[in-house]
Parts: sequence; C-alpha cells; structure tokens
Amino acid sequence: MRSLIRRSVPLPMSLAAVFAGCTVGPNYAPPMPEVPASWQQTLAGGPSSASAEAARWWTTLNDPKLNELIDRAVAGNLDLRAARARLREARAQRGVVAADFWPSADASGSYSRGRNSASTSQGRFSNFGEYDNFQTGFDATWELDVFGRTRRGVEAAEAEIASAAENIRDVLVSLTAEVAANYVDLRSSQRRLEIASNNVRVQQSTVELAESRFKAGIASELDLARARSNLASTQAQIPSIRAAVDQSARRLAVLSGRNPGDLLAELSEARPIPPIPPSVPVGLPSDLLRRRPDIRRAERDIAAATARIGVATADLFPRFSLTGQFGFASSEVGEWFDSPARFWSFGPAVRWNFFSAGRVRSNIAVQEARADQATIRYQQAVLTALEDAENSLTNYAREQTRRTSLAESVAAEQRAVDLANELFTKGLTDFLSVLDSQRQLYALQDQLVVSERQVTTNLISLYKALGGGWEAIYPDTPPPPEPRFPSPLPDALAPREPRGQDSEIPPGPSAPAASPAAEQPGTGR
Repeated sequence: MRSLIRRSVPLPMSLAAVFAGCTVGPNYAPPMPEVPASWQQTLAGGPSSASAEAARWWTTLNDPKLNELIDRAVAGNLDLRAARARLREARAQRGVVAADFWPSADASGSYSRGRNSASTSQGRFSNFGEYDNFQTGFDATWELDVFGRTRRGVEAAEAEIASAAENIRDVLVSLTAEVAANYVDLRSSQRRLEIASNNVRVQQSTVELAESRFKAGIASELDLARARSNLASTQAQIPSIRAAVDQSARRLAVLSGRNPGDLLAELSEARPIPPIPPSVPVGLPSDLLRRRPDIRRAERDIAAATARIGVATADLFPRFSLTGQFGFASSEVGEWFDSPARFWSFGPAVRWNFFSAGRVRSNIAVQEARADQATIRYQQAVLTALEDAENSLTNYAREQTRRTSLAESVAAEQRAVDLANELFTKGLTDFLSVLDSQRQLYALQDQLVVSERQVTTNLISLYKALGGGWEAIYPDTPPPPEPRFPSPLPDALAPREPRGQDSEIPPGPSAPAASPAAEQPGTGR
C-alpha cells in the first residue's frame, strides 16, 4: 500500500497536497458604509421615496427626438468606445495572469560547427578536430500554485474586469445626462431666441410709433432715443443666443461620435423644452450603493487591491515546480533522430528567495497601503454620491418654486404692458412707462425660460446623482460558471479554484454587507 501511494502521488504532489487550499494574504470582505435611512431634503414638488425608476429615465421627458439622440450617442460615443476597449484590456490581462495555472513549454533547435583546442589538457586527450553538433528538443516547466500566488492574481484580475465594466456604466450615466442636458440647452436657447425675436418686432413697432409722434411734434426726441435703446438692447441678445443654439447642436453631434456640424440642420427646427414628469421616485440613500457605478467601481478596486496583497505575500514562501526536457543531439545529421541521440530529464524543483533585504515585505506594505487608499476612495465616493443626491434634490425643489414665482411675475407684467399701452393711448401716462413695461416683460420672459431649463436640467442632474441610465443598456449579468484549472493533484486533493470565464459585462457587486474592507493579512483557507 505504501509503495502504491508513492507511485500515485510523487513527492512534489505530496508537498502540494500538504498545502492544498492554502491561499496566503487577506480574504476580501466588502465594506458596509453607514448611510442615512432617508433623505434630508423634504421630498416635495415631485420627488417621492418610492423605488427609483432610473433605467431609462430620459423617456419620462416624453421627447422622441431626445430618445433618438441618446440612442445615437450610446452607439457612437468615443468615450464609451474607449471604456469598452479598457474592458477588453482587463479581460485579456486576466488571461495573461491565468496562464500561470498551465505549464509553459519551449521548443528549440540549433546547429553549430567547432574545433577543440589541442593546446589544453582536455584537447590533448580528446579529438581536437573539427566537429558538428545538431540538437533539437523542448523543455517544459509547471509551477504549482501551492500558496495561491496565481489564484490571488486571478482574483485581482477578475476584480479589475468588474471595475472596467463599472467604468462603462459610469460613462453611460454621464453620457445620457450630458446628452439630455445639452438637448435641453438647445431647446431653451431656441425658445429664448423666439422670445427675443418677438420682442424685437414689438419694440420695432414702438420705435416706429415714437418716430411718427416725434415727427408730428407730439413726443420728444427723448422718447424716440429710449425706444431705439430698448430695441438695440434686445437685438444685441440675439447673436449670443444663436451661438448657444449652434454650440448645443455641435456638442450633441460630438457626443454621438459625429462631426460637429452634422446635426445643425436636423436640430434647427424649434421645439419646446421637454416637460418634467409630475412625480419623480428617488428611492432611499442606501440604493445608491447598488446603483451608482462609481461606488461599485470603487468597491471592486478595493477587492483588486486586497487580492494583490496576497500576490505580494506569496513571495515570502518557496515556489515548487516540475521541470522536464526532451530532445535529440548528434554530431551526424543522419543520426540526428536515431534512438541513441535521445536525451531527457524530469524532476521537481524548489526555489525560495529567503533573503531579499526587505524587498518582499516592503512590497507587501506597498500593496497594503494601496488597499487602504482604495478603501478611502470608496468612502469618499459614497460621501460624494450622497452629497450629489441631496444637492440635486434641493436644487430641483427650489427651482420649481422659483419657476412658479417667475410665471406669476410674467403674467402680471404682461398685464402691466397691456395697461401701459392702453393708458398711453388715452394720454393718461407717459411713453416711458410703456418702454419700461416692455423691457421688464422681456427680461422676465427670458428668466422664465432659463428657469424652465434649469428645472429640467436639475431633474437630469438628480437622475445622474441617483446613478440612473445604465441598467437597460448594460445590465448586471448572472455569475458565470466556474472553470477548472489544471492541477497536479488528484481531484480529492485539488485546491479550490477561483472564478473564471468572464462574461461580456461581468456582474457588479451586490449591496455591501460587511464592515471591514479586508481581514487581517494572513493565510485564508
């Protein structure tokens, strides 16, 4: 029985069996930050604590053109393409790391012709004539992952894949919000241009009236000068508003991966600012942890940094490997592949860098410090997300109140203009009252459009702060099946292998459920 065990499990396999399942370094545990149970901002004026429906939030604005522009941007945006390329890079890098589970083999071949010196002691007692040497063969090395160095490396690589996938989602959140914000800017600028043009026509009529009254000697030149000043002031606003329209159209084209001028003609027709929905479900603060891609990415960065501590810790321990060599060598080309020309060797090897002047432990300290930095960045990402959401809720509610007041002011000022014109016609007020009313009405109408734009923009910022805009485009996928890596051990003794095959978009982390970022460094089993 003892000899049978020796034949079935040789020495290196026995050593690996002793350390089977031994993976050095800290085992990762997700952080669990403290978040408020509810929002500090009173949910009035639209927001509600119902579960947020932010997957395709832009559809709540009921604007088909906006939906079309966002679809184009998702298909052609260059930042999104670069993020996808980074995901492919991360997946390829995992393949580089996981290759260490397998043996490496090299093939070689050579020919040389030489002559031994007859003046050396070796040459005096050997054939010192010219000779040929033909040699070919291959050698292989298989390093056993006894202490989990490769497993920790794969663990870090998989976390980096998930981080790269979260980066795609983060780009999507920013992209959809930026497209919507620029579209709202475009429509609001077109509305401001329409108001300015209407006021120019009204003020042009006022100038003509002032000119006729001045020529008839009924009005003074001062009234004419003030009417012309009002007209010129309004006309001066139009070029900058037209420039804003063109800038928004160019930005939308670039966001879609097209030349800046491609959408100028398509978006030239004025349309109203997209209306906001009557109710906006925002959910709870804890929902940010599972929805915001920047928080999810920061959490995966902690996992990757924690795994790299294990990679560094494995350098404290010896490395076991199996090496082999096989080939043919001959001095005659005709005998090159004959049986006597064969040579081979096989055996275990161990290498232990037991002294490195502190390099290994310093590297462990470096990786631990980087894991601490990743944890701090995660905490900062959570606080920033809460700040963004609270500010967006406040801005959205406050701007709606301001818009209501401006709408009432515009209605009152329109009545004032009508009364001023009526009283002026009857000779009961001076021309200055008419000019002041017109100027004030235009200013208030412009402010109202700006406020309407700001309300919708604040809603867009709120959805961005909630992390909406990626679920319907790059949803989480179910965990992939675990592969089996080759092992020199029998199945019963083989160590537990890490997760493997990557999906196109790996699943993001679930809501964190443990408080420490990582266990104390040591040996995880």
